[in-house]
Amino acid sequence: MRVLPLLVLSLLLAVLGAGCHRDAKKQDETEVLPVEQMYEVAKAALADGNYSKAIKYDQRLIARFPFGPYTEQATLDLAYAQYKTDKPEDAYATINRFIKTYPTHKHIDYAYYLRGVINFDRDKGFLDRYANQDMTKRDQTNTLQSFEDFSELVSKFPDSRYAPDARQRMIYLRDNLARAQLNIAEFYLRLGAYVAAANRAKDIVEKYQRTPEAGDALAIMAISYHALAQDKLADDAERVLKLNYPDHPYFHGHWPPRQHWWARMIPFRS
Repeated sequence: MRVLPLLVLSLLLAVLGAGCHRDAKKQDETEVLPVEQMYEVAKAALADGNYSKAIKYDQRLIARFPFGPYTEQATLDLAYAQYKTDKPEDAYATINRFIKTYPTHKHIDYAYYLRGVINFDRDKGFLDRYANQDMTKRDQTNTLQSFEDFSELVSKFPDSRYAPDARQRMIYLRDNLARAQLNIAEFYLRLGAYVAAANRAKDIVEKYQRTPEAGDALAIMAISYHALAQDKLADDAERVLKLNYPDHPYFHGHWPPRQHWWARMIPFRS
């Protein structure tokens, strides 16, 4: 009477064991596939937009096969997949490791470009949440780093297929950096911190002279120097402003905009 239950139990355990074995085998595919198949699975996942799967296979491929052309491409693909899944820190670390490890790779220009894009889009989540926010009033660390990344690409690979887009992004970033600096200069100006305002504005003129903000920066310099009784410096700033921006509102007493309460506190000389 006891043989039958024991037999049934043994068969049940055998079936369960076989099922577990099959599940374990399926789960451990990344541990047994050869490097070529690992790469093909990761590549297909990346093409399909299944970035989580691509990350899983690329990471395991790199760990199991630390050297070779498949590993090089997997590292580059991994950085892109991490970027697409909003993991900028991971993506930036991966792409930096790629640049350092494979400086002569045939796609090294793309690596530099991707590094710039990663920082360029770091604030994308903030923009999605606060669509009407002025990004130039936020911390500009990522903007500056992205500008430097694209600048390095354009400097090292001026004929790269990615260079034209990088240059356009640099113009946008440069304007943002200038606007951010101008915000700070205006802040100092309305506080009456004229030395700080003049120095910040001078920095804009020297570093971002091709931006629209350069005109306002010269106006801040003129106002600040007049307030500090540095008339020669003020005259120099006005002369450069007149030469480059002859129709600037400063010359008509309309800058800073007089509707702002703090503007009425600023000394102005027409």
